[in-house]
Amino acid sequence: MELRPLSKADFDDFVAPLDYPMFIVTTTDGSQLSGCLVGFTTQTSIDPPRFLVCLSEKNHTFRVALDAELMAVHVIDDDEHDLALLFGGQTGDEVDKFVRCDWTPGPGGVPLLDACPSHVVGRILERQPLGDHTGFVLEPIEIEAEPDAEPLTLTDVTDVDAGHEA
Repeated sequence: MELRPLSKADFDDFVAPLDYPMFIVTTTDGSQLSGCLVGFTTQTSIDPPRFLVCLSEKNHTFRVALDAELMAVHVIDDDEHDLALLFGGQTGDEVDKFVRCDWTPGPGGVPLLDACPSHVVGRILERQPLGDHTGFVLEPIEIEAEPDAEPLTLTDVTDVDAGHEA
């Protein structure tokens, strides 16, 4: 039996019914701020704690994160759809998203979104190419968790037209 990769269409059939949580990732390289809406994230280790964020290589945030030390991952409450539209529907190549929302500098100057109190800030330990995305492995250094957060999911943002192609 010959083993071959599935087609994109076949794989899409598998992932289409999955309803991933969505996050906003923010970062800085010391000279510019950037952030975007992401759905490809996951915890990757319990001890030591690790979190993986995958960014499209076409994304402005990806380019800034290449020279960044830290990254913040924000849980988007389900009542913050406008923030998802801003960070998912605009590109940092054309728009300064941070003048359009409230934020506070966190560790190392990484922007923390005031409307998303649940977040983790992580030191970027590794950058791993993963097809058309690169995985950023984070070592958590600061966490704020809201126990009653109701996160936005993929089905909540189907109306967001991406600021750039994936």
